Amino acid sequence: MTTRTTRRAGLAVVATVATAALFAACSPGEGVDVDGSGEGGSGDAGGILVAAIAGEPDQLDPQSTSSYFSFQVLENVFDTLVAPDENLVMQPALAESWEISDDQLTWTFTLRDDVTWHDGTAFDADDVVYSYRRIMDEELASSWRFAAVEDVSATDERTVVITVTNPSPNLLASIGGYKGVAIVQQENVESGEITTQPVGTGPFELSAYSSGERIELVAHEEHWGGAPHLDGVTFQFIPEPTTALAALAAGEIDWTDSVPPQQVGSLMEDSSIDIAQVGSNDYWYLATNQANPPFDDVRVRQAIAYAIDRDAITEATMYGNATVNQTAIPVSSAWYTEYDTYSLDTARASDLLDEAGVDDLTIDLMVTADYPETVTAAQVIESQLAEVGIAVEIRSLDFGTWLDEQGQGNWDMLMLGWLGNIDPDDFYYGQHHTDGPNNYQGYSNPEVDDLLDAGRTETDEQARQEIYAEAATQIADDASYIYLYNPAVVQTWSPDVVGYVARGDRAIRFADVSLDR
Repeated sequence: MTTRTTRRAGLAVVATVATAALFAACSPGEGVDVDGSGEGGSGDAGGILVAAIAGEPDQLDPQSTSSYFSFQVLENVFDTLVAPDENLVMQPALAESWEISDDQLTWTFTLRDDVTWHDGTAFDADDVVYSYRRIMDEELASSWRFAAVEDVSATDERTVVITVTNPSPNLLASIGGYKGVAIVQQENVESGEITTQPVGTGPFELSAYSSGERIELVAHEEHWGGAPHLDGVTFQFIPEPTTALAALAAGEIDWTDSVPPQQVGSLMEDSSIDIAQVGSNDYWYLATNQANPPFDDVRVRQAIAYAIDRDAITEATMYGNATVNQTAIPVSSAWYTEYDTYSLDTARASDLLDEAGVDDLTIDLMVTADYPETVTAAQVIESQLAEVGIAVEIRSLDFGTWLDEQGQGNWDMLMLGWLGNIDPDDFYYGQHHTDGPNNYQGYSNPEVDDLLDAGRTETDEQARQEIYAEAATQIADDASYIYLYNPAVVQTWSPDVVGYVARGDRAIRFADVSLDR
């Protein structure tokens, strides 16, 4: 995929059916200046940047939420021990350096000595120990990332030691890949205030929260990375992409990632905005509930994989702003595995259904209007599966209810996406290992389990690539997920916004951004 930031003239907002691309995939990149202005202007410090996101966070505890809308805000409020740069290479963050023992079982992190919480209290190693033990002991959403961690301890105020049971080449990605592993303040957690009044160490701190409307952040002047250029950031919740674009055109907001994919082409011809289209490591998929017959029969899952036309689904939902893929990891990644078994083949799909003794099958397809592309895709899939005698009943829910239904197993098939993965372990273990915490489809293959376990401890990169290639192929053969496409990240903002970089991990960072107005 290409990466470009473009400035054009006259923002045309077309009132069409809007689908927001909230997850995406390809490769990391950054905006390219095309108007000869370098960074886009002098960028005087100060001012409040107004960003429109497509939904409201479900809560603001980074270790407990799984909502992308939450992480869009929390990216600016919390820090991790290490963090990926725009090329998804791990860099120091709260830890200024680290060392690994010769046997690769002990990681020693040296913390910065200039970090303070938003309430002015000092940050130290005990905060890291508390945060990681909370994730592990309470089995929070990211606990699977700590499966190899045997102990976390503080030897002094600035030193954290993590011991692992096996060599763990994915440890840095596990503790820094996204804000679900952010360092939290014990008092803030135990008071219960973290869900609505979080206290972090990040570049911005919460100042106001109007439910259903906005979240306001102000600059954390004592941030270890230096005070932000902006006075603050206000996140407005605007579900309708065309409304967000109209607000951008009117100067009511400065930034949004709520961009209808069918309008990307016309927006590229508009000089009144900057627009970036970059790659990421995200993917969209279908999953069938293997606890419900006949989806426990691999032939039925494979039949669905053969019966769908990924090109048609991708065009209907993403209008060319995505790449069809039959595995999770995009072609731009060094971990990509070539796989194209499931070309559209309705005859093969029908034969597999006959072999499985299945006819007159009706599927409940669960989607969410909070991610409109799932609703659009469901309509296309309904038509495609009808060609092989499968009836689809589309059930569209709000995302909170969707998550509840997924967790309770009240579904036959669902569509959604994963975003922001970095290490291959992130793409496969939690979703496809028998004991994976996100294996809601109930997939279990001992051979895959062995491969995923081995991939977590293999330190030779070539050998590790071969392990994950074999695992990816088997997971696709078994149709644990029926992969669809890797969509592109599309974000747009006012030319007044200086220094913003659209990132491959979809992390929305405003610490180094300024406003030139």
